Amino acid sequence: MGSRLFANTSGLLGGRDFSNSAHRHEVAEILGLEEPQIPRDKSMEYDRILSGIEEGKIRGLWIIATNPMHSWIGRADLAKTLQKLDFVVVQDMYASTETALHADLFLPAAGWGEKEGTFINSERRFGYAAKVCDAPGEALPDFEIFRRIGVAWGCGSWLDRWQTPWHVFEVLRELAAGQPCDFSGIATYGQIVEAGGIQWPYRAGGRDEGAHRRLFEDGVFYRPGGRALLKFEPPRENPEPADGQYPFVLLTGRGSSAEWHTGTRTSKSAMLRLLAPSSNRVELHPRDAAPLGLRQGDRVRVHSRRGSMEARVVLEAGVGRGRVFIPMHDGAVNRLTLAVFDPYSRQPSYKACAVRLELIGEAIAPG
Repeated sequence: MGSRLFANTSGLLGGRDFSNSAHRHEVAEILGLEEPQIPRDKSMEYDRILSGIEEGKIRGLWIIATNPMHSWIGRADLAKTLQKLDFVVVQDMYASTETALHADLFLPAAGWGEKEGTFINSERRFGYAAKVCDAPGEALPDFEIFRRIGVAWGCGSWLDRWQTPWHVFEVLRELAAGQPCDFSGIATYGQIVEAGGIQWPYRAGGRDEGAHRRLFEDGVFYRPGGRALLKFEPPRENPEPADGQYPFVLLTGRGSSAEWHTGTRTSKSAMLRLLAPSSNRVELHPRDAAPLGLRQGDRVRVHSRRGSMEARVVLEAGVGRGRVFIPMHDGAVNRLTLAVFDPYSRQPSYKACAVRLELIGEAIAPG
């Protein structure tokens, strides 16, 4: 939620519009900048950043707290794409991620409990994370890395107000004042802690509406005339349906409670490694497995039109007929996925591509 309001991806700070000159002037005035220094267009989405690298328009890339060499859809060509850059910076807690291994410069970042600041969850609620210990070695909080690099780049005078995370919060609070996301009534970190989190809107001098504040209960929306705008269109066809050569539709998703995303952190825990599956698995319905002669525990190679991976068969009646499921926590699964993107959000489609299964080793019978 915080990135939607303040990360400058699709909207100008505080829910404003890049293309609105009045909005740009307002943001520039609050930040102490000149209006021409504020971009007139939104930032690029992930897939278009990669296209920009391929076209030679982007020569350097700074990757922060994400691991696209593992997680990017249809990732077989990503290493070649990154090699076209003049300089790659990776900022993360761990230098061992697949992406960090491609970095020209690695910036070690502090983790939770090694820095302080606020975050906003998906119900618009501010929380506070306190620092309980120093980061190890040369690691620094992300904020301090950004601030130091900004000073080194000659932006020091622009950052006079940005000395600590609380100073940043004050600037963001000023940017949010009068906007739908107004939280100007939050005066201290302690206020957030005491309340157990505070939802926006929380306006200065406004009426305390309690712990839970619903938006749009009055039927008035943030649009001209207050009317909501609902858009509909027919569902699009699956861009790669199953066929005679690739008879299954691959789905990916969470695998177990002991695994999280690309395993950057969960793979470091001895206990979680014990609880997590020891090998890749592909789940399919028993009635789909029978005609292929597949049994529980068989080793198979899963093929798509882009690549292949090996996995153990898990028979699971909860998987729909004609579908297979593979957890996303091993990067091999993204050798298979199809790089198709939603035309509006640019969200990758990890949920639909055609695959086939090839038996390469039978399960070992117990005893």
